[in-house]
Amino acid sequence: MDIPDITYRPIGIVHSPFLKAEGTPIQPAAAMNTEAIIEIFPEFCEGLVDLEHFSHIFILFHLHRATKRDLKVIPFLDTKPHGVFATRSPGRPNSIGVSVVFLNKIEGNKLYVQNIDILDGSPVLDIKPYIPKFDVFETSKNGWFENNLQKLEDKKDDGRFI
Repeated sequence: MDIPDITYRPIGIVHSPFLKAEGTPIQPAAAMNTEAIIEIFPEFCEGLVDLEHFSHIFILFHLHRATKRDLKVIPFLDTKPHGVFATRSPGRPNSIGVSVVFLNKIEGNKLYVQNIDILDGSPVLDIKPYIPKFDVFETSKNGWFENNLQKLEDKKDDGRFI
């Protein structure tokens, strides 16, 4: 089957305090109270109507500085290699990241957010409202993460995927 390449056009850009991968929190839960602005390009601003009624949003973004694309990686929270699809590693075949952030307010084309773990300058691909009834599930298995979640607060990006 011949599958065509897919091209996305960014709808905005992230302005965050994280100028380089090293030292960046590895998940929003480890970036509590970190503030940022997501600037939406003017031609997409109409799509922001009613977004201010949500406390949390998904940000889908391009991992623009991740250059390593291995199918087996040693993730930040472990010392053993795992298949990339069993991790949240930024070094992925398609450089797409996803984060859930707290939406403080919207002013014009700017979204003021908190709990962000995204590098400054990251192109935003999409925004979706976070709805607990849709997006939260009781889990019975958490794979290799199970014994490593307590490390989250202490782990930061060390640049291994650039």
